[in-house]
Amino acid sequence: MSSLHHYFLSIADLAHARGNDPDLSYDGAGPNDFAAALQEALRSPVLFERWRAKQAEPDEVDPSLGATDANAKVTGKVADLKTDVEAVTSLPMSIVRHRLNLLIGPAWQLRDMR
Repeated sequence: MSSLHHYFLSIADLAHARGNDPDLSYDGAGPNDFAAALQEALRSPVLFERWRAKQAEPDEVDPSLGATDANAKVTGKVADLKTDVEAVTSLPMSIVRHRLNLLIGPAWQLRDMR
């Protein structure tokens, strides 16, 4: 059984946080929308598969990057003019980082993990 990781993130300006590819990027309205988008990206292979299909050599993409966690849970809230996000998942940070970057680019910061 894999252990659960708790990732605590901050997003300074969620209203303008977007990934490089508009087809894959988050386009919501607030912390709850973002939490739902990230949770879906961790639970389902849909975002990964859309990204992989856009690569020059999709078949050469490491399939382990498409790992999912059907039980991932993400919450978000506004705190001190920023968005705080907590993700609880069995996925390693490398997978979470990849999905975050697709959704909102470098606009996030890892504050803590347990």
